Amino acid sequence: MVSPNPRLTLGVNIDHVATIRQARRTVEPDPVAAATLAELGGADGITVHLREDRRHIQDRDVKILRQTVQSHLNLEMAPTAEMVAIALDIKPDYVTLVPEKREEITTEGGIDIVGNFARFEEVVDQLQGAGIPVSWFIDAELEQIEAAQKTGAQFIELHTGKYAEAQDSDQQQAELATLKTGAKQAIALGLRVNAGHGLTYRNVYPVACIEGMEELNIGHTIISRAVLVGLERAVREMKLAMWGQL
Repeated sequence: MVSPNPRLTLGVNIDHVATIRQARRTVEPDPVAAATLAELGGADGITVHLREDRRHIQDRDVKILRQTVQSHLNLEMAPTAEMVAIALDIKPDYVTLVPEKREEITTEGGIDIVGNFARFEEVVDQLQGAGIPVSWFIDAELEQIEAAQKTGAQFIELHTGKYAEAQDSDQQQAELATLKTGAKQAIALGLRVNAGHGLTYRNVYPVACIEGMEELNIGHTIISRAVLVGLERAVREMKLAMWGQL
């Protein structure tokens, strides 16, 4: 059996705890409390996406999480002036820059660095100049990987949505091969590689085994299982799934 990188870590995205809270515009469940439970379950990091429309995570959440998270805090955000200002104020452990459309249900693909290079390079300079490492959420395409490296970012996060949504085994294997090639290309350029989007307990293991993979950021499937079995157990079981032990 192939083994993942022994240093592979799990970032637990707690956005959908806030989604439940915002459905009633109330105070529960609290994503800050969820982050604590996720860490108790073995999460190596906490990920939140502060969207421009504030549909789930709120500014207050990010501020308190910055003070309470014991592992590391990954702030997903669009590369806008508003979000850069927030990140510079809060100073998460790192930032993942993602595309964002108000009408989308969830992030639909990787960000286009090539088509926005000059502006995006400036964003990376601002953030990393303040000591905040930057990761780009991109599709596993060579031109985007090369552009990510040219911006000076330290990381990329490979978008695994096409792999997760594959309709049959052949398509899934083809998408997995694309991710493997992308990871190899990125590492050759000196980038560190994470991955995420659509990963579940059933499909995570092959992605975990991609050579050089450092962190998987996973949210919806963990929170979905947590509704039934509790968050600590759901996180523990995901870590087992990452190692092919579930």
